[in-house]
Amino acid sequence: MKRMHIHVGVENLDASIEFYSTLFGAAPTVTKSDYAKWMLDDPRVNFAISSENHATKGIEHLGIQVDSSDGLQEVFTRLRKADAPLLEEGQTTCCYAQSEKSWISDPDGVVWEAFYTNGDSVVYGDDPELSAVSSNASETSCCTPELSAVSPNASETSCCTPSKASMS
Repeated sequence: MKRMHIHVGVENLDASIEFYSTLFGAAPTVTKSDYAKWMLDDPRVNFAISSENHATKGIEHLGIQVDSSDGLQEVFTRLRKADAPLLEEGQTTCCYAQSEKSWISDPDGVVWEAFYTNGDSVVYGDDPELSAVSSNASETSCCTPELSAVSPNASETSCCTPSKASMS
């Protein structure tokens, strides 16, 4: 089974939680001081918002969440066939979860992640930043891996770890 993932950077977390809870007719399944997530079944989406470490407000990235390692390998196989820079990040801590993931961007620079969450975390993550696989990204954001090696057009800035670039 697969689930669409959308991550939005917000200015005011409390106001956004109130808005999205009303819109979705449900409270978040995860709420932290800088993050909230709704695991909705109708529509089937993992919708997350965060207020820190995101220089750009609005859609940060999209993704496909799978519910098994086998499902992840199926999605990874399709990503490898796409003619675009790809980073297979592997096991990581991100958004208060332990996950295995890869990153890619579409021809217009929209960044996508494919991931399988296999545990919870008490921290937001190590913030393994990336410069966008997209030439459109120039702001900083955390919880995404470094992709500057596969994206020569990406702007290299840093927000959490001086040696890595980030994406928006």
